Amino acid sequence: MTHTRYAFIKAAWHADIVDRALIGFCEVIPAAQVDVFDVPGAFEMPLLARDLAASGRYGAVTCAAFVVDGGIYRHDFVAQAVVDGLMRAGMDTGVPVLSVSLTPHQYQETAHHNAIYQAHFVEKGREAAQAALGIVKVRTAVLAA
Repeated sequence: MTHTRYAFIKAAWHADIVDRALIGFCEVIPAAQVDVFDVPGAFEMPLLARDLAASGRYGAVTCAAFVVDGGIYRHDFVAQAVVDGLMRAGMDTGVPVLSVSLTPHQYQETAHHNAIYQAHFVEKGREAAQAALGIVKVRTAVLAA
């Protein structure tokens, strides 16, 4: 079974940075093949990723978020919970769930840092699309054998 549709979930926090991952993703996979879903933050991604993966409509689900240190170290457990939840969503449904969820150690909300991470998210989006295409191709071959 070949899937030609991909889901892309993006968190609204730091949308000026996170949305750039979708730009990179759609440089590799045409936007016409991508359904985009917005969620409030990173913590909300795993549940929707699981639901979308379980729907059977997508070859892969990609999630993008930017989890920063707000000074109370909450970002550590949020980032870990998100990545664990995304992995579990993929394992539970049998559909690849990919992460473009980054947690920088030294982020400062300045024009310079924003520009660096905006460019980085474009590249990470491209990499996620390549990974999505690659894993779908491999899984299609394995499941057809």
